[in-house]
Amino acid sequence: MAAIASGVSKRASAAGMVPPDPKEHWRAYLERKGLKTTQQREAIVDAFLRSSGHVALEDLLSSARRKHPRVGLATVYRTVKLLEEAGIAAARHFGPGQTLYEVAEGRAHHDHLICEACGFIIEFESDEIEQLQDTAARRLGFNVLRHRHELFGLCERARGIQGGACPGMAAGRLPPALDQAQPRPRAGTGPTRRGRV
Repeated sequence: MAAIASGVSKRASAAGMVPPDPKEHWRAYLERKGLKTTQQREAIVDAFLRSSGHVALEDLLSSARRKHPRVGLATVYRTVKLLEEAGIAAARHFGPGQTLYEVAEGRAHHDHLICEACGFIIEFESDEIEQLQDTAARRLGFNVLRHRHELFGLCERARGIQGGACPGMAAGRLPPALDQAQPRPRAGTGPTRRGRV
């Protein structure tokens, strides 16, 4: 799989548009809503925009506390909700009771493969899948506004294939679920890889 080339969406690059700086978008959003920013809020936004892959609120809290030790989880939650409303963040629900967030602004549309044993998430793009979805929607008279495509399964090693690969292990993370004595991790707690199908 080839890596996703850039974070610029296909539509924006095809139209010759350069996506706005997320921080500028954030400031404009706050101004439109009549909201003020705080140093804590900015620490959370900066931590989020520096994140790669999918991040949990607790991870953002930990990162923001390095800059502002008194940041609370409620402030992180409210700030991420504002980032979502502004279109800068996207919530992903990879498992029951677990929401992870990823930077949405300026990113190409992508789908996810999630190993339920090791928690590894593979982001991928497939023009063929997108075309099939568009064709099916047109045939049914449906106008698709947005979609999420998340495939849950097991990597080769988790399926017990002799010599099978585990993307989590390849990324330097030993998946505890593959050790029979360990409990299964929640989907989405592993690292993320990007690719093109």
